[in-house]
Amino acid sequence: MEFFRYGAPGTEQPAVRDDAGTTYDLRGLTADIDGAFLAADGIARARAALAAGELPALALADDVRIGAAIARPQAVSCIGMNYAAHAAESGAEPPAVPVLFYKHPGTVVGPDDDVLLPVGSTRSDWEVELGVVIKDTPRHLSDDADPLAYVAGYVTANDLSERASQLEHSGGQWSKGKSAETFCPVGPVLRPADEIDPQALRLRSWVNDEPRQDSSTADMVFTVAEIIRHLSRHVYLAPGDLVLTGTPEGVALSGRFPYLAEGDVMDLEIEGLGHQRQRVRQATATS
Repeated sequence: MEFFRYGAPGTEQPAVRDDAGTTYDLRGLTADIDGAFLAADGIARARAALAAGELPALALADDVRIGAAIARPQAVSCIGMNYAAHAAESGAEPPAVPVLFYKHPGTVVGPDDDVLLPVGSTRSDWEVELGVVIKDTPRHLSDDADPLAYVAGYVTANDLSERASQLEHSGGQWSKGKSAETFCPVGPVLRPADEIDPQALRLRSWVNDEPRQDSSTADMVFTVAEIIRHLSRHVYLAPGDLVLTGTPEGVALSGRFPYLAEGDVMDLEIEGLGHQRQRVRQATATS
């Protein structure tokens, strides 16, 4: 089962696709795929409505825009250097505890929307990442608790980074290099947590059809469960929030590939979570 949102930016509509590939209108259950829907056991209710034949089938045009798989997360929490090989190509040791930074939630866009290069940027980078969508707030989880019980589902995300802003002009805080407009394409779909093993997914990226990243979430330094448990003891996670879990090696920061330029095309995919494709455009200065 796959949840997704379609339509023009700001007016997306919710839909669900069953395992046979038929798409259904979700508007009878919810106005959107957001924190309120997820917190109210929306995935289970949608599954029951599908089984009962209560959702109307939906025919979409081939060229319909697909929006971000989730609507308006209150926060995008990100884990840095969570693959040992990526830490090494960044010139760092794997961290002893999860490294947390934030992206502005307004960076979240559709999986195939254009990405804007910040004015003057020459070091913008791609990062394919497994995104975790929260359905219930985990609070101070013990070692015996199940952190995955607080997960609604999983998405593909591109944690775009402007490396000069992140590393040279940051004052020690990465968020400046992570929060440019359009710097978090999400989707195309949200897959329910009970249908995905988050530690057994292949994730890949390409730029202009040339391979860049190819790894597995099995190589994470900290698993999804460990990340959620750790964050529950330090920060507030709300229903509908997005947690990005780090990127594997193969980014431009490694020095092996050129940084993004206007006209480049990025492709990203995670096994079972769909494919993204973004064209890079140059943002323009405001006079």
